[in-house]
Amino acid sequence: MSRIKEKYQTEVVPALIEKFAYKSIMAVPKPEKVVLNMGLGEAIYNIKVLDKGVEELTLIAGQKAVVTKAKKSIAGFKLREGMPIGCMVTLRSDRMYDFIDKLFNVALPRVRDFRGLSQNIFDGRGNCSVGIKEQIIFPEIDYDKIDKITGLNISIVTTGKTDAEGRFLLKLLGMPFRN
Repeated sequence: MSRIKEKYQTEVVPALIEKFAYKSIMAVPKPEKVVLNMGLGEAIYNIKVLDKGVEELTLIAGQKAVVTKAKKSIAGFKLREGMPIGCMVTLRSDRMYDFIDKLFNVALPRVRDFRGLSQNIFDGRGNCSVGIKEQIIFPEIDYDKIDKITGLNISIVTTGKTDAEGRFLLKLLGMPFRN
């Protein structure tokens, strides 16, 4: 069992029950999934960028990345419906907990001038989204093999109903928030 999952079951669940007075253990919020998304708009002109992005996202997540395609045409960007423009990975269960552990304890502290995440990253339903400007903060990425620094979005989806529940859950799991 991963460190974060064990911490969730032993420390976080009792603390959440105490703070929010849940009547059932099934009502306690938990992380549901983590979605990593990398938009590669440059893939319109150079398809090799997409292959490199999929490879990097697969290394970061530990699971094969899926190529995403444009949903509609945008003439200003020379984009046609169905063209590949990005990649994504959805992590659940043990891989999700392992990734959360790696994100909180290894990757985020490696961000340049990192002082913690803002309290305003929540969407109103207990889910949070974090934008990362450089993929090189993850230890799996070899800095010498990088052609171009790209960013990615990380969305952590929880079963919490409010932002307060989601924020408290992620704070107890070890997410570094700004004071």
